[in-house]
Order: sequence, then C-alpha cells, then structure tokens
Amino acid sequence: MTNATIDRPKELIVKNGKPVGVILPIEVYKEMLERLEDIEDLKVLRAMRQKPLQFRRFEDFLQEHKNV
Repeated sequence: MTNATIDRPKELIVKNGKPVGVILPIEVYKEMLERLEDIEDLKVLRAMRQKPLQFRRFEDFLQEHKNV
C-alpha cells in the first residue's frame, strides 16, 4: 500500500473498550482485496510448480473442451 493510502483517516469501532471493527475508505478496502487475491494467486502458482509438468497433444485438449 502506498503511504497516501495508509495515511488516510480510519475510524475504529469500539465495543466494551476494545476495538472490534474499522471503517476505512473504499479505495483502501479495494487495494487490500487486490493484495489478498495476489497472495492467493501466488499460493496456487507455488502449488502448481510442485507438480510435474504433463503435456498432451493440442488436438486432445480441443476434443476434451469442444462442448465448453
């Protein structure tokens, strides 16, 4: 996140003297979601790289996916 994003005002929601939530600008929320998606994508990529590569003929692939 950029410093401009981090420095934006945020409001804490407090219940019984303890923070239970936060209100933040939608831009900050969207950027957080994007970063979380990037992290998940990297996890999937790492898992895929652990498996051996399997190749098949392009014609076989087309045959399997012609109804899609």
